[in-house]
Amino acid sequence: MKKDFLRKVCFSALVISGSWLAGLPAGSALTPDQVVVVANKKIRLSRELAHYYVKRRSIPPDNLILIETTDQESCSREDYEEDIASPIRAYFRKNDPEGLKYRCLALMYGLPLRVRPPEMTSLDQKISRELQEKLDSLRCKVRKAESEPDKDDLKALRDEESKLKKQIDQVRKSNQGAAVDSELALVMEDSYSLEGWLPNRHFPGFRGKRLEHVPQKVLMVSRLDGPSEEIVRRIIDDSLQVEKEGLSGTAYFDARWPDPGDKDVSGYALYDRSLHRTARFLDKAGHMAVKLDFSQELFQSGQCPQAALYCGWYSLARYVDAFTWVKGAVGFHIASSECSTLKEPGSRVWCKMMLEKGVAATLGPVAEPYVESFPLPDIFFGLLVRGHLTLAECYALSIPFWSWQMVLIGDPLYRPFQSRKPMS
Repeated sequence: MKKDFLRKVCFSALVISGSWLAGLPAGSALTPDQVVVVANKKIRLSRELAHYYVKRRSIPPDNLILIETTDQESCSREDYEEDIASPIRAYFRKNDPEGLKYRCLALMYGLPLRVRPPEMTSLDQKISRELQEKLDSLRCKVRKAESEPDKDDLKALRDEESKLKKQIDQVRKSNQGAAVDSELALVMEDSYSLEGWLPNRHFPGFRGKRLEHVPQKVLMVSRLDGPSEEIVRRIIDDSLQVEKEGLSGTAYFDARWPDPGDKDVSGYALYDRSLHRTARFLDKAGHMAVKLDFSQELFQSGQCPQAALYCGWYSLARYVDAFTWVKGAVGFHIASSECSTLKEPGSRVWCKMMLEKGVAATLGPVAEPYVESFPLPDIFFGLLVRGHLTLAECYALSIPFWSWQMVLIGDPLYRPFQSRKPMS
């Protein structure tokens, strides 16, 4: 997968400038009757929390699917298809055959987070070993070539190394694992490739681009989950209360470099610039105080009181306790595997820790996602603070890919800025 992919779809600050949203009606937000709640019948707390959420959000009782699946955080591809996707698909075909009634899935505590890659056959394992031996040998040649003056020869060797790595990934099916949530977004698609990611046709950066294999039948998906039952109930209750009062506090953005302006950037630099743009937009909007830091160091302990919004990078699986989160806070940290677990004791991945510390909504990947699969902060937060759309809609419009590693945690109906006058 090309790390500079978003260089090809980079666009001006379309969303935060307001030009893209000018025609959106204020009443276009997701409604409770469009949400289908999915719980694990085998887990008492999953069922109880599902009923609690349905009641609190006035979701029709018939919009609840009880499935029977593992209570572990990962499942096999076979179990995903049989125990999770199939009953959900059957429900939709029976209750919404035209695909016009339901728009969103709310996955409850007690459902797996990720789908493991398919198991390798004995033949796959044999081929994998042979390819790995070739790669090891080739790497010796690369190291030798690095000390020699023939750059063309080195380039050819590195190209061959890249091809071998790709072949190994394909044989090992490394890129066929995904978040349960991201796969379920495509549960009504007739068929699609499991190798790698698939473009999100709603992502603004892809508009006007000629893309292949773009899914058309896409559902929004959010997860009401966390380390404990109490945290899930708090997320539900806090979201409802903050919608009435409005989210207030400080927005913190933790970049690492000065703003590159309109330079042609990609990868981490692209996301770093997005943090600068988000901070400028929110400061101009005047909804709350904004603090932007672009030193190499992350925010440190005690530096972020009254945190309402947050985005920053890069502390891998090592939450930094710099924040005092206000009720209803929304934020995420750009780093690999920050949603690899929500339950494992002692884990300091950002999603788990942020939920334990008090946020109402966050997002992250269940495995290595590559940076360009994260929502761009200026789109996600730009949409959120306008107050038109729900959390699930802001995420679905800002996430570049489906059938991949990302998970959204929070009440899909949450609109933290709906009590403010919506921005045009």
